[in-house]
Amino acid sequence: MPITDFLVHNADNFGDEVCLVEINPELKEKHALTWKDYSLVEVTPYEEHRREMTWKQFDERANRFASLLLSKGVERGEKVGILLMNCLEWLPIYFGILKAGAIAVPLNYRYTADEIKYCLDLADVSVLVFGKEFIGRVETVFGELDKVRGMLFVGEDCPTFADSYELLTESASPERPDIKPDDEDYAAIYFSSGTTGFPKAILHRHKALMRAAITEQKHHSQQRDDVFLCIPPLYHTGAKMHWFGSLVSGSKAVLLKGVSPRWILGAASDEKASIVWLLVPWAQDILDAIDNGEINLADYDLSAWRLMHIGAQPVPPSLIQRWKKVFPSHEYDTNYGLSESIGPGCVHLGVENIRKVGAIGVAGYGWQTKITDEHHRVVPRGEVGELAVKGDGVMVCYYKDEKATADVLEDGWLYTGDMAREDEEGFIYLVDRKKDVIITGGENLYPVQIEDFIRSCMAVRDVAVIGLPDARLGEIAAAIVELKPEYSDWTEERLAEFCNALPRYKRPRRIIFDKVPRNATGKIEKPKLREKYCGAEPLVEAQVTR
Repeated sequence: MPITDFLVHNADNFGDEVCLVEINPELKEKHALTWKDYSLVEVTPYEEHRREMTWKQFDERANRFASLLLSKGVERGEKVGILLMNCLEWLPIYFGILKAGAIAVPLNYRYTADEIKYCLDLADVSVLVFGKEFIGRVETVFGELDKVRGMLFVGEDCPTFADSYELLTESASPERPDIKPDDEDYAAIYFSSGTTGFPKAILHRHKALMRAAITEQKHHSQQRDDVFLCIPPLYHTGAKMHWFGSLVSGSKAVLLKGVSPRWILGAASDEKASIVWLLVPWAQDILDAIDNGEINLADYDLSAWRLMHIGAQPVPPSLIQRWKKVFPSHEYDTNYGLSESIGPGCVHLGVENIRKVGAIGVAGYGWQTKITDEHHRVVPRGEVGELAVKGDGVMVCYYKDEKATADVLEDGWLYTGDMAREDEEGFIYLVDRKKDVIITGGENLYPVQIEDFIRSCMAVRDVAVIGLPDARLGEIAAAIVELKPEYSDWTEERLAEFCNALPRYKRPRRIIFDKVPRNATGKIEKPKLREKYCGAEPLVEAQVTR
């Protein structure tokens, strides 16, 4: 059964119900004027910043886009790229591609022009759909895109090198295409996060999308009356696959454009959100804003909010302990996954396991897990090894990269590159990325453990620990620390004193106050930090740098 069948079911059974809402709080805060009947009149902020769509409209828009692609000669298995910020058009375009039997290729909205060209070439994209934010970048490489034969622009003032998505889909047929994707058909190419250089293209079948949808709904029990507040970018498997739970249950989702704490709480209050997925920095910002008085919870009606869950990165237990003190009625869950495993859910904590905060959980619904040594032999429980996962959501391959595929796939198992251990009850704890392990004087240091400790300091907003070269020890641990604004007077020596509670070998040998870079999905971009700081001369113990 292809994922598109859920959309057809919802359109046929709940057609007039709102399924998607787009909110742009920045527009809400602007005083809007427009021309109407040849007079300049005010537009209420709410009308200006909020758009919505029903299940029937969703299905019809997807059908029209599928019809448009077919009319342009797009054949089954061809690739169609999506380069859009989160918007109401995003998901109907994605489903239109699937309904046409084509392969959807979402692109990271942070890509440079060179990265856009690289990904379009690598994935053999024939049609690109893009928005106004990307006109300059796309135009820069337009003449070099030999494989792209069609450009569709979403928005007003269509550039001359593209066709208008709105005009063409408006005249396309709203009837459902006579195409039925098979579970084994290729469905989508997602790109790795690119934190280690140019991203890899990850190929998935339709059955992987279905696995993600069923797993998500099983884990978070979405029902028809739930409202999912979706903030992360839809190009990433994390946001999309969490939304699949809303698709399965036929429930509403809200796409929020913005991550400020008051915007998140305002949208949750106004739309009666029951499920909110946050990244670690956003959750921390909300708590900090409450603590420093920027936000008064009495101003919001959050009574519908039942579940807060976090994924995309290791979650500090101290953060969840803080959250539960402020929101004691919230269920909490965390999900682990990779784009190679069709996003979140291959490992899942479960709301019933709050006592295990700090663990990423156990094998998710329909998944298997194991922890292995360098020869892929299962290690004894309690020992650190590489986490491997197996299930219908494992990728087909890295597209056009046999060597990289062979490095991570074996007998249906995906070797994640994450180091982990399993406790006596079978719960899995992430230790660190295999490539991020710091070897200092022959001792393995796992940066996540040090980061979790430093984040518990009241002065710290964010932290990343990396290895720096050292003539005597090989590597030393360096902590790049981003302080909260109200603690800007803290010194490196004061933070080093805080770290004295760590075992001596785990204490960072260098403390650097700097901003911690994260990508759009919340992952720390450690390669950027290594590039910035690894050229330094070997350092002595306890050296600190502003």
